[in-house]
This record gives sequence, structure tokens and C-alpha cells, in this order.
Amino acid sequence: MAEVHLDRLRKVYPDGHVAVAGASFTVADGELLVLVGPSGCGKTTLLRMIAGLEPISDGTLRIGDRVVNAVAPKDRDIAMVFQNYALYPHMTVAENLGFGLKLRGQPRAEIARRVAAVAEALGLQSRLTSRPAALSGGQRQRVALGRALVREPQVFLLDEPLSNLDAKLRLSMRVEIARLHRQLGATMIYVTHDQIEAMTLGQRIVVLDGGVIQQIDTPMALYDKPANLFVAGFVGSPAMNLIRGTLQCGDGWRLAGAHGELLLGETLPDPAWQAWRDREVVLGVRPEHLQPAATAAAALAGELEVIEPVGNEVFLNLRFGALALVSRIPPHALPEPGSLVPLSLASGRLHLFDGASGARIGA
Repeated sequence: MAEVHLDRLRKVYPDGHVAVAGASFTVADGELLVLVGPSGCGKTTLLRMIAGLEPISDGTLRIGDRVVNAVAPKDRDIAMVFQNYALYPHMTVAENLGFGLKLRGQPRAEIARRVAAVAEALGLQSRLTSRPAALSGGQRQRVALGRALVREPQVFLLDEPLSNLDAKLRLSMRVEIARLHRQLGATMIYVTHDQIEAMTLGQRIVVLDGGVIQQIDTPMALYDKPANLFVAGFVGSPAMNLIRGTLQCGDGWRLAGAHGELLLGETLPDPAWQAWRDREVVLGVRPEHLQPAATAAAALAGELEVIEPVGNEVFLNLRFGALALVSRIPPHALPEPGSLVPLSLASGRLHLFDGASGARIGA
């Protein structure tokens, strides 16, 4: 396996569109790193640059100790798994798994050994003589993964490999990929638009928007300390509640805006927030940190519009002025839709952002 190092990697198309703007980071040997962001953010373009399928406009790409900017894809010692399974329909599972090795002139005995080992790891032993048409979606995706695994490359690149699967299969395949990564100790770069996939699979996550890296961190660090408004709103499901207003202090601290006043208490959670008095900010509150409370302890009151019970938890969809808010609560006695629900804030778990730049304020 190998380390992958990107130094100010850029992709600019002939029409001037900047798809990737100076990406710099290192994927450690044996790390599973996830590139995540909305459609068009540059994540797949970046992965294709690493694979050699997209020319690099500027910057340096190293795989191991070798600069590979001008190296052909087949000579980079990488394997790629696409959203489309791209299996040969006339070949059996065993033939699909071993086809790349056959093209590289590997001995038959070595091909058979590697195919058997990968088939066992992926639970495909009983399907080796089957053709793709006889397989389920999950089995086809396992064959596509297996075709990359038999290569034993330095780096695995996975481009939204689970997008075509239903929810249950996506869950099982996420577990499968995480298990394989632990088993192989392989260097993997995984692209997805699904932030739940990113959070559950990645040891570290690179969040992109508009071709620009917004933050690189571990899943929980991204969740607990988003660097800006984009990361705050993108990471987490349901998304963080974002409330814009002016930070004021009179009889205690409050956030005043078109929605009304939100009471923050006698002291602020972070002393750094005090410098933003009388300035426009955005307060961030995760749904689990916005909870029904006794009226006396309430920071605000929201009108309950819709209740969404999902088994082990319940989402309350509320209206606070013109703002839509979401509260995540345990499944116990619930208020009635249309009622006014007093809500408290978990003071130590609040986030504050610059209303103009979107940058995080304080620790």
C-alpha cells in the first residue's frame, strides 16, 4: 500500500471553469479517506485526477515516492470501482474477477489463487460460475469490488459505488467495505454525496464545495466543530438548525432577528462570542440539542407543525417565526401538532458563525 499526497492540485477546463481549486492533503498509508460534497463540488473530478483519467492543470500528485502527474492510469498501480458495475455480461463471476489479471499476463495458478481468496472474503464462492444477469445488485457490486481487490494495488479509488443500491443493501455494503478495509489495511479514497456514508466509513473526511476544500477532519470533529456554515449545514441528518440574527445583551444575552428573540442566558457558552455583540451572526443548534422544556427554562417557543416518529427517536418539525426548526427527541409522550412548544438549548453545544463570511466563531 502507499501514501497519496496532493500538493495544490488544480483542474481548470478550457472554458475557464475551475473544478478543483488547489487541493492539498495527504492520505496516509492504510487510511480510508472520504471525499464528500454536493453534486458538482469537484469530488469525482479530484478522484479521476488521482486515477489519471482527468489531466491535472497544476500542482503535484504523488503515489508513494513517485510523482505521477504524467503517468498513464494503467501504470499508477491503482484500482477503481465505479458507480456503474461495468461487469462483462458474457463472463462468469470468476472470469470477471480474473480478467484484469489475465490481461496483465499473470499465470493461471496465480489468477485462480487470487480469485478464490477474494471470492471467500466477499462471500461469492457459490456464485463463481454464475453470470451477472443471475446476480442481485449487492452481489454485482461485490464482484465489482472483488475485481479491484484481486489486483492488489497500492491504492483503491471508489466513486459512489453504492449509489445504485437500495437502502438495506447500502447499509450492508457499507459494513462490507469497512470490514474489508480493516482486513486489508488498504489505502482507500472513497467519493460520495451521502454524508451518512461519509460519516460511517471515513477515518477522515474531506468536505468540498465549489471545488474548494471546506474542512478536513475526523467524522465527529466535523460534526462537533464545523469550520463554517457550509460544513455545519451539510454534515448531520437532520441538518443543523441555523438561526440568523443580531447578538445583543441587555437583561441577559439574546439573539434578535426577524423570527423574534431567542434567549441565550446570563452568560455566553464561549467568551469569544462577546466580541460579536451587536453584530450579525448565525447560531447553530443540532436537533438533539433543541429540546422541549418547562416554560421558565425555554429559550424560544416554536409551533409544532409535523411529528415524524421513526422508531427509536422522533423528529419535531417546528415553526419559529418564518424559520423551520427540527428537534430530535426520544419516543415518549408527544405534544399535539399545532401546539406551542417551549424549547431549551444545550448551552455547551451551541455553534456561532460570522453572519457575513460564515466562518466559525470561537473554539
